[in-house]
Amino acid sequence: MIYISGITVKEAYGMNSQPLVLASTSIYRRELLDRLQIPFQTAAPDVDETPLPGESAKQTSWRLSREKARAVATNYPDALIIGSDQVALLGEQQMGKPLTHDNAVCQLRAMRGKSVIFYTALTLLNARTGEMQTEVAENRISFRELSDNEIESYLHKEQPYHCAGSAKSEGLGITLISRMEGDDPNALIGLPLILLVDMLKKQGVPIL
Repeated sequence: MIYISGITVKEAYGMNSQPLVLASTSIYRRELLDRLQIPFQTAAPDVDETPLPGESAKQTSWRLSREKARAVATNYPDALIIGSDQVALLGEQQMGKPLTHDNAVCQLRAMRGKSVIFYTALTLLNARTGEMQTEVAENRISFRELSDNEIESYLHKEQPYHCAGSAKSEGLGITLISRMEGDDPNALIGLPLILLVDMLKKQGVPIL
């Protein structure tokens, strides 16, 4: 699917420029990228997101963002491809997407009253040239002391089962948080736009 914000691909890039592809079907990443008001397509990367043995949370996010971009490059050999991945770290425990209600309950119970680091990796792959840029944004989130009833109420209202750490900071999940520190608030939602703008500029993509 192609998303265009008020302009055509020709107007934005010119006839000979590369298409932009977001290697994700996440509605949250799509909405974030749409803020830049440039045309793009989305494609689903077929990638196993299981952490490797001995791999840190930051390394996992870094590796998976690159793997997602590469996975899509096969079908878009002339495109600029955006890959991104997020991993939450509580102490030494990595937390990915809970996928189920019970898993989300366990994650939020473990995180209440504690600080969690969210690593959001971003890769921009120029499939035409093979050039790849990868950076990781870090955000430290402190969670409130939540009761079991508050956790259940939140999960039933927002159902954040496809969000690392079981909370949507852009929605009702903000009520679970007592403090936020980090590189880019957009990264916490799923796509580090500050890093992305710099990467796109290096590839000659006009934003303004």
